[in-house]
Amino acid sequence: MPQRPHTVPVTLPHSALPLADWADCYDLLVPGQATTAISAAKRALGDFPTWVRALMWLRNAVVSPFGLKSSGANGKAEMIGFFPIISQSSEQAVLGFDDTHLDFRIVVDVRQAGELAQRVSVTTLVRRKILLGKIYIAVITPFHRLIVKTMLARLARPGMAMR
Repeated sequence: MPQRPHTVPVTLPHSALPLADWADCYDLLVPGQATTAISAAKRALGDFPTWVRALMWLRNAVVSPFGLKSSGANGKAEMIGFFPIISQSSEQAVLGFDDTHLDFRIVVDVRQAGELAQRVSVTTLVRRKILLGKIYIAVITPFHRLIVKTMLARLARPGMAMR
């Protein structure tokens, strides 16, 4: 049976978003050959299941009257799924963008865990700028947790070996 993601504590401030006031992190032991953080991010976040795409469509329909972005696409940055890549190294990929109500980052970290496995963690950092940002996070948090755990768990599925 594949490993399941588990919650790990996050220390704020975090270098990827020093003014973040909300954060969570999920961690998973992934067996298989070594990979980079950007490769893990692409595998976990690059192709959302239909139910996640439907939730994102619903989110975009609900928030667009408030002037909130539907994605961070700006034509300049390389994207993974809905998210622009801000920075990357072999051990860490940082995705995200800034909006009027909040700024957010998704940080994918990869570290060796013995000879035949790696530990992959996904940290979400949010700086809630205005009341709408606080309300938005309160509403989406249960969905966010389910989506992150689901996407991270995909990395440990048989036949989904890390590359």
